Amino acid sequence: MTDAVLKPTLIIRQFTQLTPYADRFQDMKQLTEQRDAETPDELWLLQHPDVLTQGQAGKPEHILIPSNIPVVQTDRGGQVTWHGPGQLVAYFMFDLNRLGWNVRTLVSYAENLMIELLKKYGIEAYAKPDAPGVYVNERKIGSLGFKIRRGRSYHGLALNINCDLAGFHTINPCGYAGLEMVRIHDLIQQNPPSFENLCVDIIETLENSGYFNKVQIVQQ
Repeated sequence: MTDAVLKPTLIIRQFTQLTPYADRFQDMKQLTEQRDAETPDELWLLQHPDVLTQGQAGKPEHILIPSNIPVVQTDRGGQVTWHGPGQLVAYFMFDLNRLGWNVRTLVSYAENLMIELLKKYGIEAYAKPDAPGVYVNERKIGSLGFKIRRGRSYHGLALNINCDLAGFHTINPCGYAGLEMVRIHDLIQQNPPSFENLCVDIIETLENSGYFNKVQIVQQ
C-alpha cells in the first residue's frame, strides 16, 4: 500500500447506458498514453452491447460458429471472450507503480474483488492459479484480462449477472474448449443482485480499500 501522503485519487465512472466496446477501448488507450504521475486512477463500471473481443493470445479457431456478433481485436492479455448486456464490466486504469503493485497483485485484486462480491450474496467462488478468472463448481462466472503500459493498467474484469450465454456458445471461452459459463442469476433464486446493486458494492469496496485518498463517483 502506498504511504498515506502519496495515496492517489480514484475516479469511478458508472455508465448508465450500454456503451460500445470499440469506443471505450480507444478511450482507455488514450487515457493510458496521455496520463502522467499526477493523473488520478480511474475505474469504469459498464455494460457493452454484444461483442466478441480477441486478446493478444487469441486464435481464430476459438471462434467456433460464425455469427452476426462483431469481433474486435484488442491488446489485452488472453484469448477470445464475449461481452454483452447483463454482464458487469470493470476497467482498471491504475498506476501500478504508484500503488506499489505488480501484475500479479492486480490480477489477484480483481479476482478477489469478484470472489468477495459473490460471497456477499452467498456464492462460494474461487480463483485458479493456472486459469485466470473466477469459478463456481468448475463453471466460470468471471473473466479478466489486462494490458500494462509503462506501469499503468487498462482493461479489466467481466462478471456474469443475468446475461444471455448464447454468445459464449459460439466460442471456446478464453481459449478453453468446453468451458461452461454460469451467471449469478443461475445461482440465486430469490432477489438476485442487479448491475446497479453490484456497482454500489464495488464502489463501497474501493472506498474502504485503503489504497485511495479520495473516491469520486461520476455518472455517465
